[in-house]
Amino acid sequence: MAISPFDHHLGLELLHCDEQLVTARVPVRPQLTQPIGIVHGGVYAAIAEAIASLGTNRAVAAEGMVGLGQSNNCSFLRPVSAGAVHATARVRHRGRTSQVWDVELCDDDGRLCAMARVTVAVRPLRPAAAAT
Repeated sequence: MAISPFDHHLGLELLHCDEQLVTARVPVRPQLTQPIGIVHGGVYAAIAEAIASLGTNRAVAAEGMVGLGQSNNCSFLRPVSAGAVHATARVRHRGRTSQVWDVELCDDDGRLCAMARVTVAVRPLRPAAAAT
């Protein structure tokens, strides 16, 4: 499964992707930090939505459907300022029109730094979207 141009810009490295589990990492670099040097909260939310969407799309693409982020609730627990953010997404609900994923985001030492619940809407893939 290919990552999006935004995910590439973020620096997302996809490690594993199937219908149940997605893992990825994002190396910390200055462009992803707040002025005080810690990873910006929006980065965690972007990682969570990216990998939940990738897992959903892996599950629904063969049926001519596409996953689109619908809701993203992210809680920040501890800062990351160096190394990488490691993310693991697990599907919790797989419905006809939506999927719900729980995402854990950890530092290089495996400490939980943020967690997110992401709802991904499942919709028909429009022909114009399929061409891009």
